[in-house]
Amino acid sequence: MATTKKKTAAKTLTVDIGGSGVKVMVLDEKGNSVTERARVPTPQPAKPDAVLAAIVKLAKGQGDFDRVSVGFPGVVRRGVTETAANLNADWIGFDLAKALSQSLGKPVRVANDADIQGFGAISGRGVELVVTLGTGFGSALFVDGRLVPNLEAAHHQFRRNQTYEQRLGRAALDKAGKKKWNRRLTKAIAALQYLFNYDTLYIGGGNAKKINIDLPPNVKTVPNVAGLLGGIALWRD
Repeated sequence: MATTKKKTAAKTLTVDIGGSGVKVMVLDEKGNSVTERARVPTPQPAKPDAVLAAIVKLAKGQGDFDRVSVGFPGVVRRGVTETAANLNADWIGFDLAKALSQSLGKPVRVANDADIQGFGAISGRGVELVVTLGTGFGSALFVDGRLVPNLEAAHHQFRRNQTYEQRLGRAALDKAGKKKWNRRLTKAIAALQYLFNYDTLYIGGGNAKKINIDLPPNVKTVPNVAGLLGGIALWRD
């Protein structure tokens, strides 16, 4: 009697490319971590070949995986990176999905890093906005769990002829100091509420730990690891 071979659950290598660090982790088919997060500083200059080499090196320490999800800090269409304000201009028009797939020998899907962080944080109910506070300022909007594609609030004017990223990015934090930066964040939260009328705002990214203000009831901070855990969503066809 012939036996049916049991299908093996797919493992996903999730990659989070940031302005200061590149992180990886392997998830099971349900999105649970099966390896410890690994991180290396983002190569400088952060050109595609150098970042790809860093990802390949990290991947070798993660064991077996079947597919790859990548969060990238910029606009992404069909695996091609179209903006890269906090990395290097060489990324503009670069087919990251194809290049990384060739390097790792696995299928690769790529999305904006804030979108992936959002998938790892949202409840799937109502209007949910996600912002990431890191080297830059990331944003993602979801309506009943569905992503509104290519939202890029970072470079929209916020206050004093400066954008959200210019007022709240890492350079602004270093220059203004944590106290003033937190005051700016308070104003940004209010402005975003008026603009998007969100039910919930999630704040993530490496600098979320710098927040020391009282947040409104519908504003929550999320751990930075959400930028990896959300990667499983790219394979939910």
